[in-house]
Amino acid sequence: MFLNYIKEFFVKKSLKNNLHNVKNEVFTSNVQTIGLLVDESKFRHSTELINELVQHGIAPENIKIVAYREKFEKKKEYSRPTFGKKHIDWKGDIAENFLNEFTETEFDLLISYYEIEKSILMLVTSKSKAKFKLGFSSVDQRINRWMINTDMENYNLFVSELFKYLKSIK
Repeated sequence: MFLNYIKEFFVKKSLKNNLHNVKNEVFTSNVQTIGLLVDESKFRHSTELINELVQHGIAPENIKIVAYREKFEKKKEYSRPTFGKKHIDWKGDIAENFLNEFTETEFDLLISYYEIEKSILMLVTSKSKAKFKLGFSSVDQRINRWMINTDMENYNLFVSELFKYLKSIK
């Protein structure tokens, strides 16, 4: 238990260092690829969220999702790539291949679908090489370029607000 607090401290320290290197990208193109980082310990409607994105014109093969769970069971089969606290080491480095691949992919848009500040989720968001980052307004504003003020459970409103803003920018 005590070791978890120490690990959390070092992950937060790594996150703080990453926040100093945040680049403010300018959104200039149409959204073709979306990365979706979901906190599935609080939100269980990831499939419906993906369906909403598809209904707004994003091809399903252009949506890549990774999920975070607080209680991660190694032997359990998850329907999508899932990670937990054990997949981030003491230095804030990612130890899982699929998660490294996710952060290295240059998505047009990264949607950080979590509303509670968890240092591991924030670290993955800050390490992402996505061109543009979007999240909830309740999370640290230095991480995401855009913030939408709604509840996590109201994914319909979140997606409709997202595409309303995207259309106004074009």
